[in-house]
Amino acid sequence: MPARALGHTGPMVSVRTPGRRKPKPPVLELAPRPHPWRRALGLVTVVLAGAWLGLLVVGNVRAQVGPMNTTMTLRPSLSGGTKINVSPLGALHLDSHVAPVRLDVNVDQLDPARAQALVDHPERLSGLQDEVARDVEHGTLDLAVRSCVAVVAGATALGLAVYRRPGRAAAAGGLALALLAASGGTAYATWNPKSVLEPRFSGLLSSAPSLVGNARSIVTEFDVYQKELARLVTNVTKLYDVTSTLPAYQPDPTTVRVLHVSDIHLNPASWKIIASLVEQYKVDVIVDSGDTMDHGTAAENGFLDPVANLGAPYVWVRGNHDSVLTQRYLEGVRGVHVLDRGRAVTVAGLRFAGIGDPQYTPDRSTVPGGGDAEERAGAELAAALRAQRAAGTPVDVAIAHEPSAARGVDGEVPLVLAGHLHHEQTEVLEKGTRLRVEGSTGGSGLRAVEGKYPDPIEASILYFDRDTRRLQAWDEIKLGGLGLTTAEVSRHLPKENQPGAAPTPTDPATATPTTTTRAPTGPATAP
Repeated sequence: MPARALGHTGPMVSVRTPGRRKPKPPVLELAPRPHPWRRALGLVTVVLAGAWLGLLVVGNVRAQVGPMNTTMTLRPSLSGGTKINVSPLGALHLDSHVAPVRLDVNVDQLDPARAQALVDHPERLSGLQDEVARDVEHGTLDLAVRSCVAVVAGATALGLAVYRRPGRAAAAGGLALALLAASGGTAYATWNPKSVLEPRFSGLLSSAPSLVGNARSIVTEFDVYQKELARLVTNVTKLYDVTSTLPAYQPDPTTVRVLHVSDIHLNPASWKIIASLVEQYKVDVIVDSGDTMDHGTAAENGFLDPVANLGAPYVWVRGNHDSVLTQRYLEGVRGVHVLDRGRAVTVAGLRFAGIGDPQYTPDRSTVPGGGDAEERAGAELAAALRAQRAAGTPVDVAIAHEPSAARGVDGEVPLVLAGHLHHEQTEVLEKGTRLRVEGSTGGSGLRAVEGKYPDPIEASILYFDRDTRRLQAWDEIKLGGLGLTTAEVSRHLPKENQPGAAPTPTDPATATPTTTTRAPTGPATAP
């Protein structure tokens, strides 16, 4: 009932039940937010790491540049530039641009098909420069597109893994693309095409400037160098192709075959050519009449190591570019017979005697002896030949480097071999000795580019009767020098061996060629 009805007339008092107190509303507190620069630094770190991983996984392009197979790659770098790796020679570093990315170009190998096409069609060399430029342009464009995809994908994937939010991952990918675009713009703005003229070499290429000449001449005559280098590549390949298919002479079983070489002058292509001739002609002995080296230093001695594997004994005399160090090194090479001071040796049934050149012209500290020294060497060799004949072991072939020294043995031996002149010639001396001067089997080495017309590579195959040990015939082999692609093989007979002539082995006459075979663009045919 209401209180008023109960007779209660005072003020109303509310009564609260214990335990029913109204709770206070909760106080909301915000978590502390990280500083903006920390968030930005974290995002940049994720972007850079993701971009780098993307480049490592898919950021490279395999491209053909001319006759070469290459791999192009973008790499993070503080200095930028371009690095060209030419294994195993070393690397070239070009200051091509300033940007946080470096272009790496690895030369993997030479494409045999494209290289052979250049050899078979030398006229294509005229367009090789434009072809290489197009190949580099296409490869760089492909690399740029693939690198963009790799950088954006790598940064986005890593951002999603770290933040687990699509929005943050997309921000990472966008930032990566922006950084790559900025790097590309910086590289384009700082691009230096002249950097190719001032490369830095590392590895074995550090000695390259001493081989190619003065740097200023390379810059001012770049087109000439470019053409000559292209011709050199074509020519050396053609030489290997021609000499591997030279005609195989089928001699009588009683014939001794001697390969005469001279004046190699550090040309490494000579060993391939000599080995091919030994195999094709079934050579019994190789005679080298000197100037195998260029300076005769100990550093050059390793060039002589292939001599042991040429497939035939090697008889050698010292030239004016070969030092005593060279001679001592060859004395220790298997299968080599070093002749000097008239020393004689019998190889393949023939008796050889020779003398080294008395002059060593690379040594500027000594005064060359000139013609007098050569004449004394010839007189010494003639005395040794007379002593051999008196002992009942007559010499069949004498060897000297200088023709002027070789002339001193006239009348003491049927045949004397020489070199030095870098061109082939044959003559019968006054007393009946035949003098055979060989050309340069090394094409005069580095000197091949000094003159207007390069020296050819020359060698000869001499055929001796095994019983009489007299010269029966010889083949002159001439291969085109730098920039030429010809091969010529000519057969020569002494007059007494020509059809209808009476044999006069003790009175040799002048030689005349009977057959000549030329191969202007391909392998020579049988003479």
